[in-house]
Amino acid sequence: MSSAKPIDIDTLARDLRAGSRAALARAITLVESRRADHQAAARELVQQLLPATGEAFRVGITGSPGVGKSTTIDVLGMYLIDRGHKVAVLAVDPSSARTGGSILGDKTRMNDLSAHPDAFIRPSPSSGTLGGVAAKTREAMLLCEAAGFDVVLVETVGIGQSETAVCDMTDFFLALMLPGGGDELQGIKKGLIELADMIAINKADGDNLKRANITAGDYRGALHILAPRSEHWHPPVVTYSALAKTGIAELWEKVVAHRTAMNASGDFAARRRDQQVKWMWTMLEDRLKARLRSDPVIRGKVKQAERDVADGKMTPAVAAETIVDLLKD
Repeated sequence: MSSAKPIDIDTLARDLRAGSRAALARAITLVESRRADHQAAARELVQQLLPATGEAFRVGITGSPGVGKSTTIDVLGMYLIDRGHKVAVLAVDPSSARTGGSILGDKTRMNDLSAHPDAFIRPSPSSGTLGGVAAKTREAMLLCEAAGFDVVLVETVGIGQSETAVCDMTDFFLALMLPGGGDELQGIKKGLIELADMIAINKADGDNLKRANITAGDYRGALHILAPRSEHWHPPVVTYSALAKTGIAELWEKVVAHRTAMNASGDFAARRRDQQVKWMWTMLEDRLKARLRSDPVIRGKVKQAERDVADGKMTPAVAAETIVDLLKD
């Protein structure tokens, strides 16, 4: 974005709604910018495009390294495109600030999807806190919807809290697992299983098929002792093979069935409303932190408060109140 030339939000919005991939890419870059004028323009743009959003399938996908996430997204994305959908893939990667992230490598492995005109793949911002990255991904998701993408796959390539962040911005949270015996199941993260709307066991082919079916049974047993996120949906466990391209149709049928059930019960609208409010608070926290960092006078006083707390001269509670007082002006 050139600093010399003002951003024409109306033109950018019009081009984006017309399906211009270049406009979509520029819009997401605008959203990710840390410049104050760009952030103001991004807020105006997203607000203007808001009526054109909200109809897409928002699917979060997580899974440990080696589970075949990128291959799954590639195959699932092409399956959906073949049935008339337009697919966007976004990433939430809090580790990218430290490691450079993996989605860039994954993009090259999504060979079919990355080359298709009805697909759009975008990595997460290259740096920032999880809250900041997740907020930018939320806005990017809305931009993709306004550009006509009716399926948005949000991949978490980070760990821990990134799974919760992706769950909080999507309608359906899919956890990918590998075939394994009971010993492997001992290591499953209870928190992740509780978030999942479906567990899918990949690599259910060849010699792995029997093991995958046994693993699926083990996960079904584990899910029976956990309370589901909604009384109107009990998370299924399915098996599939991204490599053999089997079980993909059944996997997507569950996503559609979930949306139908959630819509009928009213849970779909309720979840979307809750997500919007959580997003507001995330954005508010991000704005407050940005102000603390950007104002040189405030920044100096915050640093002094940090030193006083570290040296035992001031309690954290008093320091926090002092910093809040700085924002009242």
